[in-house]
Amino acid sequence: MAQETAPPEPITVSGSVTVASDYRFRGVSQTDKEVAVQGGLTIAHDSGLYIGTWGSNLAGWGTFGGANLELDLIAGYKTTVGDASVDVGVTWYTYPGGVDESDVVEFYGRLGGTIGPASLTAAVAYAPAQTSLGYFTASATPFIEGDGDREDNLYLSGDGAVGLPGTPLTLKAHIGYSDGNPGLGPNGTSLAPTGEYWDWALGADLVFSGLTLNVSYIDTDIGRGESAYLQPNFSKGNDGTGSIADGTIVASLTAAF
Repeated sequence: MAQETAPPEPITVSGSVTVASDYRFRGVSQTDKEVAVQGGLTIAHDSGLYIGTWGSNLAGWGTFGGANLELDLIAGYKTTVGDASVDVGVTWYTYPGGVDESDVVEFYGRLGGTIGPASLTAAVAYAPAQTSLGYFTASATPFIEGDGDREDNLYLSGDGAVGLPGTPLTLKAHIGYSDGNPGLGPNGTSLAPTGEYWDWALGADLVFSGLTLNVSYIDTDIGRGESAYLQPNFSKGNDGTGSIADGTIVASLTAAF
């Protein structure tokens, strides 16, 4: 007799927990170059719709009091078109207990596919004009330009990954371009603190015993002169020396379920 196979569940739950030596968001440290503990959870329906959340501790630049925590709320839709995957959605960056006018809403779209042994992803993220992305100087004095204290932000990125045959290693590369509000925002908020810059990363994943170890070199083209007006906030410990966008090696360990 043919064995019966249970149909796949219409709803799946997945998640991950990560410990990283630094939390770099588009090349800029969000934990003052210190350790980050992060976790995420996603609930997906077989129609392609999904919701999720992701969180990380914060320190230094980009903290707004309260819990010093970033909590992202995510909703989107993922499907396949031919051999390509299409993923569109929205992320709401929140900071529980923090000051008002710090949350950011950003829409995203991703297109993925494979070329030979390589998997490639092109993505765009757009945050419409909103108060949290206003242009303010370090003294928090508004600079009236265009529609006043409301700006938008555009982020373009490309990612590639190639698995090494016969090994648990995957080589990875990333490049991104930000164009947005140059400044501190009303409460230190900015998705592109110097207004326009590039970020990139080169690294590798090692999978073992259900864990993923990633080691990457991460850097930006933000120079000391470009970020001088953000100091001392844009340096480790707010000491005014160095930059939290300088190149560095970041290591992370992730457990997925």
